[in-house]
Amino acid sequence: MNYFTIALQCIVAISILNVWLVQNKKSTQWRGGSATTIIEEFKVYGLPVWMCYVIGTLKVVLALGLLAAIWYPALKQPSALGLALLLLGSIAMHIKIKDPLKKSFPAFLFLIMCLYIAFPF
Repeated sequence: MNYFTIALQCIVAISILNVWLVQNKKSTQWRGGSATTIIEEFKVYGLPVWMCYVIGTLKVVLALGLLAAIWYPALKQPSALGLALLLLGSIAMHIKIKDPLKKSFPAFLFLIMCLYIAFPF
């Protein structure tokens, strides 16, 4: 059992759950453009509101998968890779609207963590 990887799984999962379930209607310095909520952020990206719900559901399910993977290791790689793909999309959206690189930092950091979780060296 690799405790460092488990710690990363917990950090990523709890952070994702916090963003999508607790902070979703709150303004943060990381939101795209001048958005103050997640739904506004998707509008700033030029994406339909329904996509916010699809992406949010996927992120929550995959974050829960990372937590469940502590006891069911077969879930670890698919959950981490699924989140990595979605985080890459987040970075692409920030770039699309020409956000300062600082706004992409959390997504980039969690992308690196997810790749380590999926492919520990």
